[in-house]
Amino acid sequence: MQMKTLQTLGRMPIVLTGPALVVLLVVFGIPIILLFLTSLNAPAFSVVNYQTFFGQPANVRVLFQTVEISVVATVLCLLIGYPTAYLIVAGSKHLRMALIVLVLVPYLTSGLVRTYAWIVILGDRGLINNLLLDYGLISSPLLLIYNRMAVYIGMVHIMLPMMILPLVSVMMGIDKSLMAAARSMGARPSTAFWRVFFPLSMPGVRSGCLLVFVICLGFYITPAALGGLGDAMLSTFIASQVQTSFDMARVAASAFILLAVAIVVLSMLGLDLSGTQGRTAQPARKPWLGRSRSFGVLKRVIGEFLAPRRAKRWTAQLYKAGGDSRWSKIVGTVFLALVMIYLLFPELLVVIMSFSAGRSLEFPPSGLSLQWYRSFFGDPGWYEAAWASIQIGIVVVILSTIVGTLAAYGLNRTNPRLRSFLTMAMLTPITFPVIVVGIATYLGLVKLGLLGSMTGVVLAHTIGSIGYVVVMVSATLANFDLRLEQAAKSMRASPLQTFMRVTLPLIRPGIIGGAMFAFLHSFDEVVITSLVGGFSIRTLPMKMWEDIRHQIDPTIAAVASLMILLPVLCLIVLYLTRPKASALPVPVG
Repeated sequence: MQMKTLQTLGRMPIVLTGPALVVLLVVFGIPIILLFLTSLNAPAFSVVNYQTFFGQPANVRVLFQTVEISVVATVLCLLIGYPTAYLIVAGSKHLRMALIVLVLVPYLTSGLVRTYAWIVILGDRGLINNLLLDYGLISSPLLLIYNRMAVYIGMVHIMLPMMILPLVSVMMGIDKSLMAAARSMGARPSTAFWRVFFPLSMPGVRSGCLLVFVICLGFYITPAALGGLGDAMLSTFIASQVQTSFDMARVAASAFILLAVAIVVLSMLGLDLSGTQGRTAQPARKPWLGRSRSFGVLKRVIGEFLAPRRAKRWTAQLYKAGGDSRWSKIVGTVFLALVMIYLLFPELLVVIMSFSAGRSLEFPPSGLSLQWYRSFFGDPGWYEAAWASIQIGIVVVILSTIVGTLAAYGLNRTNPRLRSFLTMAMLTPITFPVIVVGIATYLGLVKLGLLGSMTGVVLAHTIGSIGYVVVMVSATLANFDLRLEQAAKSMRASPLQTFMRVTLPLIRPGIIGGAMFAFLHSFDEVVITSLVGGFSIRTLPMKMWEDIRHQIDPTIAAVASLMILLPVLCLIVLYLTRPKASALPVPVG
């Protein structure tokens, strides 16, 4: 009976996606449809809630402000991230891997921790103001926090790794000989870059901008902690509606207006990430100078005059090494160092200050002490919250890893079109603005009677964690050689034996990586937990967020240091469990 069931599943791999789809539909999919119907006052069906939203100038101003902040943050991430990714890829193999790890550490670190780090740096009694006051450069603290600039600093710091990593991934796949070929034909380095390298890197630019912009739309913690009253974003507006009036119809309308902005951007940039969209259909557009006949004549005369000089320069540089100049290397090194300092220094600062022996945080510490760590472990409020987060994270990891691995295995053996559709459906909880996901999940758990329960929080975290597991395991399965499974089956191995002895060992790194991301996603969650957990479930990030809003307890620095240590440990585990070149599965007879 078991054998027949496994054979049936082998012939219908799409069945393996069933558990993941059921969880997503029940907790998020069906509730978001009901939320949309609620925004339309179903079954009466009217757009009065949307009219009410756009009829209030303050709402429209917050909406435009949300889009403006997201656009500016995305542009800043691109301006900083593109040259950073280019310099990382240009480095040697060992340097490149080291730099990618340095980018991954802040990427995996809690966004709440990084926001707290900027409060410590920019606050009225923060690092910058204290240094300026101590040296007598100012007489009163500068207003470095609770303004738009502080919001941009915090948001770009959090989102910059998400821009750099897709760019690095795409740039590493670009054939460097194309640049050398352009140089050998007389093109200057800048011309070769803009005509050859940059167009080929556009898929990474598109993916990075898409991820950063959509996630910025749903930012809640950073604008609320670093911004002023005039820097509120729509997610903050929706959260305040939930906490005060909780008119579900108006909350739903506000959430879907935010979601509509994200969907418009997804439809514009997310339909084709290959970079080939419409490229052959449209002829190359001539520059404005080329379209003007008079300027065309002038251009040809100047070109003929400069032709001998160009020929001489081309001949001189034809067989030269295509290395960069000394000054460009110095500038590149300085720029890369500054970006790494920007990414890593805030976290390093928090770790150093957590060992301060004074009554408040100070840098450099006047003495070293573990008093704030003792305060953490001696306060039931802190360690009980940490234990709750660990418990939830472990259950989420077990559930999402099993369900997500089955889904990824089934998707890998499904029709490409159906696979693409189902994959996008499973990734919606981590691509939609988090406040929209939180409101929909709230409604779903209300229907299930699980609001304010540990089970409800686990399910709310699982819908996002499944996406991370599917991505990681699918990436591993993409390089999987199906002939190994066929060889095992030809030696009379059962489907279960084939999976356990051949497939599982080869995809184990992806499963472990997915489990790590699932745990970090659950452990860092604040917005959704605050909506579905209520006052009965208090996790460590929620406890930390409450203390940041009401009092800056130095114990938070110790908590933040422990949360910074978590992704470092995860990276070590991933390194130790990486596949070895000599580790090949042995088919079972």
